[in-house]
Amino acid sequence: MSPSERYPEMDHLFTIYFGQDFDLFGATVPEIVACYKKDSPYHYENLIREMDSFRKEHPDDLEAAFKPFRRGFRPEGRGYTTASYLDEIRRLLSN
Repeated sequence: MSPSERYPEMDHLFTIYFGQDFDLFGATVPEIVACYKKDSPYHYENLIREMDSFRKEHPDDLEAAFKPFRRGFRPEGRGYTTASYLDEIRRLLSN
């Protein structure tokens, strides 16, 4: 099973909202996540569960495991590591 099939909500978030045209949804991670939450009010709890599961499955290879979800937005260009990027998204979803 591919990562996009195993984690469909993550695939949706990172393909659409953090994909090639991420700037349509915002300029920062908080702005993009706010747009996602507004557009997908019934899905973001599933996304949190998927992200938690993904992190548990990849404690030692998170950077490599996340590569299939890297589409357009480059978190390292904004001072994030993969772990801190996912932590920030999760924090924003939980608020």
